[in-house]
Amino acid sequence: MSYQPIIPFTGFAGWSFLNRTMEKQQAAFSNSSDIQRNEDYFREKIGSITTAQELVDDRRLLTVALGAFGLDDDIDNKFFIRKVLDEGSLDTDSLANKLSDKTYLALTQAFGFGDYTIPRTTLSNFSDEILAQYETRQFEIAVGDSDNDMRLALTLQRDLPELAAKVNSETTKWYTIIGSSTMSSVFQTALGLPSSVGSLDVDAQVRMYSAKSKQLYGSTDPAQFSDGNKLEKLTRDFLLRSQLSTTSAISSSDAALTLLQNASSGSLSLLL
Repeated sequence: MSYQPIIPFTGFAGWSFLNRTMEKQQAAFSNSSDIQRNEDYFREKIGSITTAQELVDDRRLLTVALGAFGLDDDIDNKFFIRKVLDEGSLDTDSLANKLSDKTYLALTQAFGFGDYTIPRTTLSNFSDEILAQYETRQFEIAVGDSDNDMRLALTLQRDLPELAAKVNSETTKWYTIIGSSTMSSVFQTALGLPSSVGSLDVDAQVRMYSAKSKQLYGSTDPAQFSDGNKLEKLTRDFLLRSQLSTTSAISSSDAALTLLQNASSGSLSLLL
């Protein structure tokens, strides 16, 4: 059985608690029987896997491989995953390079089936590399089972600093944020943008994200979030705004229910 992370509060209070207890909770999760069984099997078998076909044919290995990249839902898409892995990352026309979700590109680069004569699975430290990512991603999923906002916040801590540190242009970084379901969700909420912004032309979205980012955090450049203080402020704004939105929705629902109950009991006078 896997350990279920404990999050006793919602919003920023819950985030603060999770951060205080993160090390112990992650250790308890990683040591749980389900995770350990998967990891032991992966360590034992992955070194002998030299083709994408061999990987997708072993469901237990594939579970860990996909789980390390947050692609758990693709476990039954064997043909698609094999194609991603076989075509690799070096050919600009490969499937992974054409997909807007660059997680698949990271997957095929990690395994190297389509890029090298001898794949990276044979490296002595390969299992440690993949299993470290697997533990992180699976912990995030477990946290999300209790509170999805916490999962989004955890994912942000992993993905945004890496993006911010890249030498890509400011616009390219915004394209990446907008193209990521996780980061776009966090930014929309933290910046106070409506979800309908996603229906706009991508360049119009970049202008809106940039303007709000400068207004709230001092710069239009996502590179600013390599600063831990700004990343924490963004995370706090996301959690507080999300909690406020949820509270408002519940309050509105309660008010509507009260009106309906009063109307049905005859205690509410309706003026026609």
